[in-house]
Amino acid sequence: MSSMPSIGAARVWRRECLIILLWLALCAVLGLMVGHVLVAVLLGVCAYLGMQLVYAYQLHRWLLSDRIEPSDGFGVWQEIYTELYRLKQRNRKRKKRLKSIVHEFQASTAALPDGAVVLDSQGRIVWFNDAAGALMALRSPQDLGQRLANLLRHPKVSGYLASATEIGELEIPSPVNEDDTVLMRLIPYGNNQRLLIARDISEQKRLEHTRRDFVANASHELRTPLTVLRGYLEMMEEEAGDEGALAGWQAPIREMGEQSRRMNRIIESLLKLARLEGEGLQQRQEHVDVPTMINALVDDMRRTPAGATHEITLEAEAELGLYGRPGELESVFSNLLSNAVRYTPEAGAIRVRWWREDEAACFSVTDTGPGIEAEHIPRLTERFYRVDPGRKASSGGTGLGLAIVKHCLEHHEGELDITSTPGEGSTFTCRFPAQRALDRRAA
Repeated sequence: MSSMPSIGAARVWRRECLIILLWLALCAVLGLMVGHVLVAVLLGVCAYLGMQLVYAYQLHRWLLSDRIEPSDGFGVWQEIYTELYRLKQRNRKRKKRLKSIVHEFQASTAALPDGAVVLDSQGRIVWFNDAAGALMALRSPQDLGQRLANLLRHPKVSGYLASATEIGELEIPSPVNEDDTVLMRLIPYGNNQRLLIARDISEQKRLEHTRRDFVANASHELRTPLTVLRGYLEMMEEEAGDEGALAGWQAPIREMGEQSRRMNRIIESLLKLARLEGEGLQQRQEHVDVPTMINALVDDMRRTPAGATHEITLEAEAELGLYGRPGELESVFSNLLSNAVRYTPEAGAIRVRWWREDEAACFSVTDTGPGIEAEHIPRLTERFYRVDPGRKASSGGTGLGLAIVKHCLEHHEGELDITSTPGEGSTFTCRFPAQRALDRRAA
C-alpha cells in the first residue's frame, strides 16, 4: 500500500471538491469539442460515481477479510483507507492483548486446586477449569452453555444461583460421590457474570466429625470421675466447716470445690454443644410462648445474688410467639441474659426486649458493661475465645455460651448481631425469620 500522511479533514474535502470540479470542467471541454456538453458532463458524473462504488466495494471486502493491508485509493478514499487501517491495527493489538489476558487467567485458574466456573447472568456455564470438572462431573465442551443448576440437580443450587448478589456459601453433596461434600462460593465477576469457586471439604468435614465425637466422648467419660471428686470435696467442705481436722483448709477446699463446679459446667456445656452440632432439624418443634419464657428467666435472674445487684428491665410484646424448640430457645435467652449479668458492674442497667421488626421476631439484651473492641466481635461465638482471659476465668463463664447460642440460632434460621461500644456497653440481638414468628391474636 502506498503511504500517505494524514491531513486535516477540511483540507481533504476541499481537495476532493477541487478534483470533482476539475473533472467536470474537463468533461465539459471534451463535450464542447464534440458538440455534446451536457452528455459529456453526465457521463463524467456517472464515471465518478462508478469509481466511488468500486472504492466502497473494495473497502467492504477488506473489512470482511483478514488482510492487514488495504487496497490503494484515490482522493478522500485514500484518507479513509489510511484511518481505517490504523484503527484495524489498534484493534488487532487490543484483541491480541485480551487473548493473552484470557489465556493467562485460564492458565492460572486451571492450576488452582479449587474448582472455578464462570457463569453468565442466566447461570449458564461459560468456562470451567479441570478441578471444577472433577468436583462437579462437568464435561467440556458438552456442558458449556448449559445451566449449572440443571447439571448439579440439587434443590438448594437453583435458589443459590438465582441471586446475582449472593455472597454466602453453600454446602452440597458431591455429584461424583454423595459421601463427599463440596463447598461453593459465588462471586460477582466481569460484565453480568459470576465466578463460582468450588472446594472439596470432605476431609475437613470428617475431621470435624471426629473432633465432635472425641469431645463428646471425653466429656462424657470425665463426668463420672468428676462427680466422685465433687462428692469428696463436698464432704471435705462440711468437715472443714465444723472446725474438724480440716478446719485450717477451708479456703483451698472451697476453691477446689468452686473449680470442680466450674469444670462440671464446662463439661455439661461441651456435651450440649456436641448434641447441637450433631442434631438435624427433624426434632420436634412447637409453638413457644416466648414472652412467658423470657419473663420467667428475668424473674429467676433477679432472684440470684448476681442479678439482684442490677436493674433489669423487660419489654416484651405479649402476643408475639415463635415456632421452634423450647429447650434451645431457652438456652439462647438464658445465655445472653447471664452473660449480661456476669459482665455488667454492680448497679448497672440491663435491658431485655422481645419485639417484631419488619415481620421478623427479635430478642435483644443490652448491658452497661465494659464493652467489646470491634476486632473481637467476629470471633465471640468461637469456643473458648477470650476477649480478656483474666476476666473470663474469674467470672465463672465456660467460654461456650455464645457458641451454644450460635448453633441454636442456626437450627431456627436465626442470626446473632452484636454491637458494642467500649466503655459504654453491648447489645446482643437475635433475629428470627418471619416464617417462625407467631401472632397469637391471629391464632
